Amino acid sequence: MEAATLDFMNELFRLPPTATLGEQGTPFSPKTLATLWVAFWLLMISVSLQDTLHSPLIRWWEPVLWEGSSALIATGWMWLAVRFREQYAPYLDRPLIWFGRYLRWQPLVILTWLAMVYPIRHGVYAAVGRAYVHPGWGFVVMYESVKLTIFTGLWLGILFGIDSYGQWQLQRRRLLQMQKALAEAQLAHLQAQLRPHFLFNALNTVSALMHTDVARADRLVAALGDLLRISLRSTESEMTPLAEEIRTLALYGDIMNERFRDRVTLNWQTDQALLDTPVPALLLQPLLENVFKHGVERTVARVRIHISVRRDSDSLEIVVSNSGSMLEAEHREGLGFRSCRERLNIIYGNAASLRVGNEGDGVAARVLIPLVGTAS
Repeated sequence: MEAATLDFMNELFRLPPTATLGEQGTPFSPKTLATLWVAFWLLMISVSLQDTLHSPLIRWWEPVLWEGSSALIATGWMWLAVRFREQYAPYLDRPLIWFGRYLRWQPLVILTWLAMVYPIRHGVYAAVGRAYVHPGWGFVVMYESVKLTIFTGLWLGILFGIDSYGQWQLQRRRLLQMQKALAEAQLAHLQAQLRPHFLFNALNTVSALMHTDVARADRLVAALGDLLRISLRSTESEMTPLAEEIRTLALYGDIMNERFRDRVTLNWQTDQALLDTPVPALLLQPLLENVFKHGVERTVARVRIHISVRRDSDSLEIVVSNSGSMLEAEHREGLGFRSCRERLNIIYGNAASLRVGNEGDGVAARVLIPLVGTAS
């Protein structure tokens, strides 16, 4: 019996198919709200029965009739409040207006309450051959108005809390979706930059090597093919294991090393325990590209490039540094650095960082990525 009642109430409180909050999932399902409503009225009936239990003049069904008739009419108004709450959802950020929109119906609620509840009670009493006796209508109108206002305020407060939380969840989901779309756009932008830039520089190098060192040209073509294959595969996912990202960086370093052979020394220092850590795809390539662009191409001196990956407390620290050049005072970050920083901010918020500065006899770019949920 109780399950059937809950199903009926659940159906009553179900949102319309076009409801925005309903489509995105409210924090409390219609079934939960219906359960609260039924429990509230069962409690009201129980309290009324308890108060009249020791009165020989009141029969057991009378409190049930009083509260049951009230519950019947209140359920109709509550159903309307839930059914049309989408119309008032735009005012959830302005509570006074939101409550005002509902409370403007309060006079009609009181009138319908009096016009329907009391005839029901009089009718039932008449059906069993008794008379329903109540105070004068002046007192009844005043008493019921105050009681209904308190009751309406209580349930509107509950409905406001539920809808406000639901809207907050909806906005949060939309923000996350926008951030994901932005991150994907950033990745696509980096890939669009990477491919023609690579092809142009690498093919020039291959063309030059074909006349002097065919074996090196062959290795360069093979490395270029592997790098482009990884780049194409990276479109399938925004994140990639650190091992894959390091391999991409190593292929890029090998190609550039062929271009600047005898001028560049690449050193790697990688904590093997961190290779399964997920990192944003193609995050590190722009950092190494900047090293070659600003630290190698602009000098004829030999340059040491050091790439280290280690654990720093609860973060993954990746450092790409070079010797032989320093940042100028009026240095301004390029598009690659800004894109990397924006992607880190979108994915990790303030938990990740990218800093570039002079260290020792060169420049270092330091990336910190949180290791939450990864193995020690």
